[in-house]
Amino acid sequence: MNPTRKRRIYNILFVLLFSISGIFMILYSLNTNLDYFFTPSELNNKEISSNKRIKIGGMVLSGSVKRQGSVISFVITDYENSIDVIYEGIVPDLFKEDSGVVALGYLQNDIFEAEEVLAKHDENYMPPSIEIKNDN
Repeated sequence: MNPTRKRRIYNILFVLLFSISGIFMILYSLNTNLDYFFTPSELNNKEISSNKRIKIGGMVLSGSVKRQGSVISFVITDYENSIDVIYEGIVPDLFKEDSGVVALGYLQNDIFEAEEVLAKHDENYMPPSIEIKNDN
């Protein structure tokens, strides 16, 4: 085989191997950072491992919010099923009972341990009005 042709084949194989390994690393990275979203009813019907990070969304059940220092516990419901949530930290300003919420964390023994809590607002949300004083 001609040395020039042999070198071209090696270069093509090297580029192909490098490209395949790069694509594999990108796909693996995307898969490990993927968070699945569930409602309480969907979560009730599935077996989720305790080391899998997930998002759960629904409404905060009325009368379920309990605060003990920086730890807050509440119940997320979709009005068919519900799940207990424990979160340590400061919740968003829009967090309240009977409002939408999305929590990111892990399911441990039928209790959801949230790392992050995001409050949702409805389509009628209006930001608070800002009063500007004019010194004239």
